[in-house]
Amino acid sequence: MSEEFDRGLELRRAMFGPEGAEKQLEAATDFTRPMQEWVTKQCFGEAWQRPVFDRKTRSLLTLAMLVAMGRSHEVKIHTRGAIANGVSKEEIRELLMHSIIYCGIPMAVDGFRSASEVLKDLGLEA
Repeated sequence: MSEEFDRGLELRRAMFGPEGAEKQLEAATDFTRPMQEWVTKQCFGEAWQRPVFDRKTRSLLTLAMLVAMGRSHEVKIHTRGAIANGVSKEEIRELLMHSIIYCGIPMAVDGFRSASEVLKDLGLEA
């Protein structure tokens, strides 16, 4: 497709494994394929590849924004990606603790619930 698409697919694979990379594209329908290709190219091939912030920092920023928006499903996906990008369980917890003040208790509790589910799946939480 393009250099940006290839870089994006490589990053999606590194962060989310085949389930979040190739399988997302393979499962795309005629209706959703343009969106999947655009996300791969623009989000992961461009925005995530910009200089200044490393992947770990981008993961923390992304999680914070997703918690603030109450996007539970995306918090789960990006918790998995954050772990792959070197974010520790303790750093995720502190991000969520900090979100209590700036996002409110309901958003933070939902973020904790979503992140805990993924951490448990990854064997990082009892």
